[in-house]
Amino acid sequence: MASVFHHFLLVLIFLDTHAAQPFCVPGCTCSEESFGRTLQCISVSLGKIPGNVSEEFKQVRIENSPLFELPQESFVNMSTLEYLWLNFNNVSVIHLGALEHLPELRELTLEGNKLRSVPWTAFRATPLLKVLDLKRNKIDALPELALQFLVNLTYLDLSFNRLTVVSKSVFLNWPAYQKPPQPDYEAKIISSLAVTLHDNPWVCDCRLRGLVQFVKSITLPVILVNSYLICRDPLSKAGQLFHETELSTCMKPQISIPSANVTIRVGQNVTLRCLAQASPSPAIAWTYPLNMWREFDVLTSSTGEDTALSELAIPAAHLVDSSNYTCTASNSIGKSALVISLHVQPVQALPAPDSLSIPSEGSAYIDLRVVKQTVHGILLQWLAVADTPEEEWFTLCIASDEAVRKEVVHVGPGINTYAVDDLLPGTKYEACLSLEGQPPHQGQCVVFVTGRDGVGLEARKRLLHVTVVLCVVLLAVPVGTYAWAAQGPCSCSKWVLRCCPHRRKAPSCPHAAAPCRDGSFREHPAVCDDGEGHIDTEGDKEKEGMEDNS
Repeated sequence: MASVFHHFLLVLIFLDTHAAQPFCVPGCTCSEESFGRTLQCISVSLGKIPGNVSEEFKQVRIENSPLFELPQESFVNMSTLEYLWLNFNNVSVIHLGALEHLPELRELTLEGNKLRSVPWTAFRATPLLKVLDLKRNKIDALPELALQFLVNLTYLDLSFNRLTVVSKSVFLNWPAYQKPPQPDYEAKIISSLAVTLHDNPWVCDCRLRGLVQFVKSITLPVILVNSYLICRDPLSKAGQLFHETELSTCMKPQISIPSANVTIRVGQNVTLRCLAQASPSPAIAWTYPLNMWREFDVLTSSTGEDTALSELAIPAAHLVDSSNYTCTASNSIGKSALVISLHVQPVQALPAPDSLSIPSEGSAYIDLRVVKQTVHGILLQWLAVADTPEEEWFTLCIASDEAVRKEVVHVGPGINTYAVDDLLPGTKYEACLSLEGQPPHQGQCVVFVTGRDGVGLEARKRLLHVTVVLCVVLLAVPVGTYAWAAQGPCSCSKWVLRCCPHRRKAPSCPHAAAPCRDGSFREHPAVCDDGEGHIDTEGDKEKEGMEDNS
């Protein structure tokens, strides 16, 4: 009986001992420290904060894990937690209510994560927080009221982030900074507000002026752990310490131009200039009515600190270039704009035998393009401006190397698009637009090629792999087709037939072709695709022709 009682007592002691042992997360270690119980999960595959942790833990340390977010109520069972170390994980998101149920939290470290922003209002739930370590993240902004709920914070580390501009109001609005020093505890308060801001890509322009002045005149109770803050941009300030640099006051862009009215003759080159002064440095953009059709080169350069010069170059001006050109300069403070009126006059209006003018080859400016591909066709769009004030009619000629006859469409005033449907696969087409009763001139034609269909009629639904060849490149070259672009006096249709003789089945649009001068395309390696993986060059075809003749 005594032995039975003895064994029963041992079982009770064993069960009581194991029942008293607190729970620990599998793969982690739990220990008793002087300040309380600690949970450490180092290099453990944790995708989220463990939800079955008891309330007795005072410190939780999770490092080198795939933890990527802190969702709401992540610490619902840890109301006594005082130290939370989440360093070197993949945390990129902290939800607004993530820190709820942590009223006793004193220290939060998130070093080496991927945070781009922080929900600063979430710290309303942690009024006792004293240490906040956010170094080595990707934080690029600090709102002016970011620190308003960090009343008892004594250490803030934002080093090695991506901060470029921070307002001094961030620190002036910090309740801990606003506390009046008390004589009896002055030394304690003075040493309590440590801030670390070094190794950020600071942009030292007018927007950083307040912080630079704050750093230069910083006084207790704020202490910079590393006061050697260095400018990264702009180039004129790169490498300078905050204590060495002088920054100007921010101002809205101010624009100046040499002249508001510019008059030139047809064919002349002209450069419109716009000088903008602003702080921070302005961005300059040009707008004009035909900017989608007439694209000109723009060169913007810095002529000094906070000053930029933008030049719009118009080569060989045409009558259609007569318009208002607006130069707009903008920065974070505001924007300004000035208008330059360009007047392009016919050559007869300003006769000058030694001028740069060129003879007019037609009575209209025409720019023809393929702007859209459909299942069975394309959409042509054009800009056509006649030199005369009267409303003009135009002729659109569409021909292919598969048909003897060409399609002729008479286009009235106000129409600038035409849909070409029922295109054949593996066929080259030429479209030309000209004033009614006149042949097309150079640059008024476009050649496009449909993809070769080797499957059958059913596959025509997907036949239109259109490639544009011109005289101008208009569409991207898709997989399986090849295109070559050139500009010259030779007729596009004649070039197509000469380039790809295996396509020649009938003459196309012979009357619309301009006479071809010798050697017009000889210097270009023309390329053609037969749709079966064979690519023929012009040289190869000439060689084949000689072999056939032999």
